[in-house]
Amino acid sequence: MTLTELKYIVAVAREKHFGKGAEACHVSQPTLSVAIKKLEEELQVKLFERNANEITVTPLGEEIVRQAQSVLEQADSIREIAKRGKDPLAGALRLGVIHTIGPYLLPDLVRQAIALTPQMPLMLQENLTVKLLEELRTGEIDCAILAEPFPDTNLAIAPLYDEPFMAAVPSNHALAARTSITADELKKETMLLLGTGHCFRDHVLEVCPEFARFSSNAEGIRKSFEGSSLETIKHMVAAGMGVTLVPRLSVPKDAFLPATPTKPPPKSKSKQVPELPSYIKYLPFEGHVPTRRVVLAWRRSFTRYEAIAALRNAIYACELPGVSRLS
Repeated sequence: MTLTELKYIVAVAREKHFGKGAEACHVSQPTLSVAIKKLEEELQVKLFERNANEITVTPLGEEIVRQAQSVLEQADSIREIAKRGKDPLAGALRLGVIHTIGPYLLPDLVRQAIALTPQMPLMLQENLTVKLLEELRTGEIDCAILAEPFPDTNLAIAPLYDEPFMAAVPSNHALAARTSITADELKKETMLLLGTGHCFRDHVLEVCPEFARFSSNAEGIRKSFEGSSLETIKHMVAAGMGVTLVPRLSVPKDAFLPATPTKPPPKSKSKQVPELPSYIKYLPFEGHVPTRRVVLAWRRSFTRYEAIAALRNAIYACELPGVSRLS
């Protein structure tokens, strides 16, 4: 039994396909298949059910794959311990971020990380919460920036900040004349939501649970529309299709500048399209302000403690306007 063989069975279990597993391990499919067959013969157990259309892991195979993943992590830990003896921060850190945080935190975070720990480049991935949790479990990423709540997977968690939500309404909407808004007032509007699988969708529905029934059937299409990204949703707001909630870090800085009268632009043959923020009014909530807690999560078996601490320091060095930092 070798670490290479264990790596192969973990890859096939994850991909549920011998060809894709071989590709993930950068070997040919025959090489991978022969190695797995050899391991099955050595253990005298069947790890995978090989059907025509898919590969499934046998019940005993699932237990062996979990142990193999643990062994591979321990082997990586030995390498990391050796690296830490030279430089605890040496080497890339694989960081996952959910879609509604990445575009607004990463530009500043990357700059801070380069300035503070240039020897530790960030390998970044944006994905859905459920996918990032799976990749944390399998060791494909080292840590992830997520928004609570999410399923308890026995991860180590460090709170980063509490982020308030704001309402985004078209600039020509009746509510745009307001300086603040309540959740009750949003109930009368057409709510724009992210698609199923985005945790921010669930956060919006917590504030306005009435839209849950509209968002799951065709009859409610007049009351609820879905977009693939938060920026797409903003464009739909700007177009006057409805209103939505956005996290504070996603609000452009110029949205908080006082409105000043401007002279009409000079006539020109080419049409000038105004910037998107001019089409959207962002409103804070009155009274109880809905928020989300953003945290850093990593496997308890991950041994680069200094790297996690350095990443937190880089996050806290970011501007993070309007959020409540947590220690």
